[in-house]
Order: sequence, then C-alpha cells, then structure tokens
Amino acid sequence: MRFLVIGSGAREHALVLAASHDPAVTAIACAPGNAGTAALAEPLGVDLTDPSAIAALAEQWRADLVVIGPEVPLVTGAADAVRKAGIACFGPSAAAARIEGSKAFAKEVMTAAGVATAHSEVVDNPAHLDAALARFGPTWVVKDDGLAAGKGVVVTTDVEQARKHALMLLDGGHPVVLESFLDGPEASLFCLVDGRTVVPLLPAQDFKRVGDGDSGPNTGGMGAYAPLSWVPDGFVGDVVERIIQPVVDEMAERDSAFTGLLYAGLALTSDGPQVIEFNCRFGDPETQAVLALLRTPIAGLLHAAATGTLAEQPSLEWADGSAVTVVVAADGYPGKPLVGDVITGGEAEGVLHAGTRRREDGAVVSSGGRVLSVVGTGPDLEAARAEAYERVSRVSLAGAHHRTDIAVRAARGEVSVPEA
Repeated sequence: MRFLVIGSGAREHALVLAASHDPAVTAIACAPGNAGTAALAEPLGVDLTDPSAIAALAEQWRADLVVIGPEVPLVTGAADAVRKAGIACFGPSAAAARIEGSKAFAKEVMTAAGVATAHSEVVDNPAHLDAALARFGPTWVVKDDGLAAGKGVVVTTDVEQARKHALMLLDGGHPVVLESFLDGPEASLFCLVDGRTVVPLLPAQDFKRVGDGDSGPNTGGMGAYAPLSWVPDGFVGDVVERIIQPVVDEMAERDSAFTGLLYAGLALTSDGPQVIEFNCRFGDPETQAVLALLRTPIAGLLHAAATGTLAEQPSLEWADGSAVTVVVAADGYPGKPLVGDVITGGEAEGVLHAGTRRREDGAVVSSGGRVLSVVGTGPDLEAARAEAYERVSRVSLAGAHHRTDIAVRAARGEVSVPEA
C-alpha cells in the first residue's frame, strides 16, 4: 500500500512512524511534513488549504490511501476531493467535519442524538453578550464557534475576563459559544468510524494549559498520556454506546455520514461522561501516546475505516503498560514563537517532530510553536514518565520550555471521578 499522510505536525510524524512498521506499506509520503517525517517518508509540497491541490498530489503520487491529519483541510473539503479522484481517504467529508468546524452544529447534533453535554448558548451580537453571560457562571466557558487550534477557549471565574475574550471574538467576526462548566477530570476518546461502525482506541488525557499545575493560557496541547487507569470499569464501552454511536447514527441520518477519526473530548462528571467537544481528526498530542501502544498494523485499519469495512477487522492489539508524551515548545509559545533556532537531540528514539525544518546547511531548526513531542513508554505511568523526561533532557533548543508535571497526578493515584 502507498500511504500518503497530509500534515506537518507531531501527529503526522506519529502516523508516519506507525506506517513505517507496517509490512503492508510499500511507500510512505508526507505533505508538507517536517524534518522528522523526512527521515521516514518522501517529503512532498502541498497547500493544506487547497482541496484540489491535495487530491491532485494524491493522484500524481499514486496513493492507495490518503490520511488527512489536520482539521483545516478536512473542514475545507480535502477528503471529498480525494474521494472524488477515486482514492481511499481516511477523513470525514466537509459536511461531517462540521462536528469540529462549528460548535453550534455539534451541539445541534448532540441534542438530536440525546447525548449529554454542557448547556450552551450562541451569541453573535455584542449587544446580547451581557445578558447571556448573566445566565452562566460562576465559572464561565467562552469558546470560538469555529476552528481555533485548541486556543480559542477561555475558562475563568472572572466575568470580566470572559466578557473581554467574547468581545475579542465577536469583534473579529466570530460567533461565541457560552457553556456551563462541567466538573470532573477530562478524557479524550478516539474512535475509528466508517460511517456506521465504531472502533474505539485507548482513552487518553491531554494537558492544555502552558504551565505546570494547569497554569497560564490554553495551548494546542503540552502533553498527554494513555491509557487511563482511573476511569470507571466499562468506561469506553459506555461512551461508545451512549455518546459516539448515537452521534454517528444521527450524522448518517443527516446525509453527512462520518468516516475517519471521531474524537470526543469528555468531562467525567458526577452525572457521568459529558461531551466538551468533538474533533474530526486525530488529536495532538494524544495521538503520539496512543499510537505508541498500538500493535495492530495501522494501514489496513485506516483503510478499512475509509472503505466501510471496519466491522470485518479483528480486535485491536495493544502493548501492555503506558505511554507519556511531553511537548517541547519554542520560546514565546503560545504567543508568537521564536523560530530558526538550532535543535540538537531531535533524531533520538521517541522524539517526534512538529515545528521543525532542515536548513540548507543540514541543521534542524525550529519553525513553529510546538517544536517536538517526546514520547516515553513503560510498564506503568511512572516508568513511562521517567523515560519521556529522560529523553527530553537530551534535547537542546534555546529558550525552549515544557511542562514537568505531565501525568504526575495520575501516576500518584490522585485523579478520580467525582461521585454522584
């Protein structure tokens, strides 16, 4: 199988790495890729915002399967264009990708499907904002209705901060979604979907805030770990039955059947799991931890999802133990990052590239905010954490920063679901 990955982050590096271990894969390309993927896959240039260019590239390269990593090309219709060219594609149509592209649409689908989620209200006029804010609190959750790369959310007990963020979004022409705050720890569940059939992967937890102790602003994600020892027995099956399958069925009824990776961001509240958000693709950085434990060859699995044959696949095989991902970010991130600094230690085992490129003199330099994802595995969380942070210590990038507490509370047994 000729396996083409679209995207340039550590998520895509993880997908390329998994494909490189699959005996069914005869060739791998990544477009546009990064300095890390170039060591495993043929680098190709493409405009991620141009669906027709992505489809043309897939035809030119003679891809058997196209796996689209980021949300932007999915929301703009890249999967539709690839399938129209007669090539199997792992990723939802533009109509189905609205589950991430519009939080208002996602809420509409969840309501119709009877899925538990936070109470919400869409505000598209600044004149209506104060009255809407008064209907929420004392913790306010303010979201950009559209795509925001994980950074469009503010959760605060300060109504003025909530108001300021909402006005900034509204002034930029973006409708705002206000939500009630959900108690309990968060979890991410990735599910492979072929339109009707759902196959869940391991649950994971990511860390959005930039600083230790969940301090500072939201980011695209500073680390993750999998699996989750603290979730209730039967958690995955319960989420699939009560949340994922009803949403998949509802979307099929709407003639926007979902094919690809449906990602449920969940709060494990005292009233049970409730949906915070849906994403239409593999999450980053959770993917880096989850795929580190997957032993089932990935190409056939993703191809089955793309071609409607997931129900025929055998049960997934997983490695024992845990995986931890630590993101190494550039100076300035999540604000404007400093780029162009030389990275050393980036070729080591367990180091996945995101914001990197290779300079003409051969040096690997930073080119984005989240520069590397460093993955450790082990028989338990403590061992996986130790390996991840030991590998982080070997990486050198001027001004870089990372969280030192990824998975530490879970490793200590300090994460629990509130009782009803």
